[in-house]
Amino acid sequence: MADDAARYWSEALASWAIPDEILTAAPDSPWALPPAVFARAAELALADVGGGPSRHLALEALDDGGSVIDVGVGGGAASLPLAPPARRLTGVDQSADMLAAFARAAEDRGVHHAEVLGRWPEVAGPVALADVVVCHHVVYNVGELVPFARALTTHARRRVVVELTAEHPRARTNWLWRELHGLERPSQPVASDAVAVLEEMGLDVGVERHRHPAPLWREVPRQEVVAFLRRQLCVGPERDAEIDALLDEEPEVVTRELVTIWWDSGG
Repeated sequence: MADDAARYWSEALASWAIPDEILTAAPDSPWALPPAVFARAAELALADVGGGPSRHLALEALDDGGSVIDVGVGGGAASLPLAPPARRLTGVDQSADMLAAFARAAEDRGVHHAEVLGRWPEVAGPVALADVVVCHHVVYNVGELVPFARALTTHARRRVVVELTAEHPRARTNWLWRELHGLERPSQPVASDAVAVLEEMGLDVGVERHRHPAPLWREVPRQEVVAFLRRQLCVGPERDAEIDALLDEEPEVVTRELVTIWWDSGG
């Protein structure tokens, strides 16, 4: 059928649901991420003068300036490095705290900005078109990828640039779920499955795989790493010592594979 790829993507993502008995017992939401993490990501992106394929492809479509919509803006890591030449940035996010962090960073850089609170594509309707739409590290949270991507496309006058990890970002903690809960977690979908959905929609996509430094946990206080993982694993601080000991067994990952997907749009 014509929607085979979209159905597979949705069903594969649904398999990541955390069992009710574990989620109900969790002292904190495993989905919440502190805004400071995203603010730090934006700082690192701005300090990375060279950038990567995702940035270069967006800049290519902004050679004479223009505007950018950043869907799932977080702290602005995808869009802030585009200004200049971009003259206006619009950040879309479900978190008011994330949008506030993005707004502060844009103000500090003297960039014209706007913020839209809500979930894409539900809030896409009134958002003005932009020359480029960027969306980094969001699509693994999107079960219905077709309407999401369609709204990205219709809001871009020139180009859409999507970036995601080659495999599901939470797959790297699967071994910890096995150790703490005796639970086998999924490994699908992967980036190529997202590409298949976009191609199934009839989009003429370009794909570039590249490597980027992995999050450097060694630069973060160990107790913060443990607390972050504890929340993701749905356990309380009484398991901190166990998580800390397990981390000593984990081989260091220096880089991770990222995938940039882009397509041009008539707006």
